[in-house]
Amino acid sequence: MPTFTITGDIDPFLHVSLRKGEKIYCESDAMVMMEATLDLQGKMTGGLGRALMRRLTSGESFFQQHIEATRGDGDCLLSPMLPGAMQVLDIGPQRYTLNDGAFVAATTDVQLQTRTQSLGNALFAQSGGFFVLEASGKGQLVASGFGSIFMLDVEPGKDAIIDNAHVVAWDSSLRYEISVTTASGGSGLLGNLLNSVTSGEGVVLRFSGVGKVLICSRNRDAFLAWTRKGAAS
Repeated sequence: MPTFTITGDIDPFLHVSLRKGEKIYCESDAMVMMEATLDLQGKMTGGLGRALMRRLTSGESFFQQHIEATRGDGDCLLSPMLPGAMQVLDIGPQRYTLNDGAFVAATTDVQLQTRTQSLGNALFAQSGGFFVLEASGKGQLVASGFGSIFMLDVEPGKDAIIDNAHVVAWDSSLRYEISVTTASGGSGLLGNLLNSVTSGEGVVLRFSGVGKVLICSRNRDAFLAWTRKGAAS
């Protein structure tokens, strides 16, 4: 199986080592460098229907880069779109759900499929809109976050409340719902909503069950809004 190694402390590269005949796929424009023993092609992973669904529902690229070691062993370097850390995730039997823009690369036995989420989560928590990407199969997947990355363990009786803009990926077996930051003293819904607004957190995601959540230190949505505002001015 191809070997994924994250190299560098700040804005690291993803170093991929492939033996002859092995291949991976990655997000469009992720490839930075590759050895001459490797071939790169743009393909619609999963066929036209899945590629179109990914593009329309999650903002991922229609074509993805497929890198194969056709003339011998070889290495390549990949880089995510936004500056920040990366995390290698083992897929199978565990599945992971990815937030928008988190996918970097995967081995070919890992499948990315779109699935729907509840109307409330889509409208209020904005966790990928009405659709999110779910990784299944058996292999490895690399996800990226804006800033540093931390792997959080969710356990029974220890629900995790996380600002959605900091969520990178989560164990698909976890339950999650929209929530608001809670005011002390049992202030009720109105008090909790007021506390949510005044604390600056707004609506958050509450994860429960058993599994892992990958979170990043920077607010991706705020950064993208800031860059769009700068480009328009």
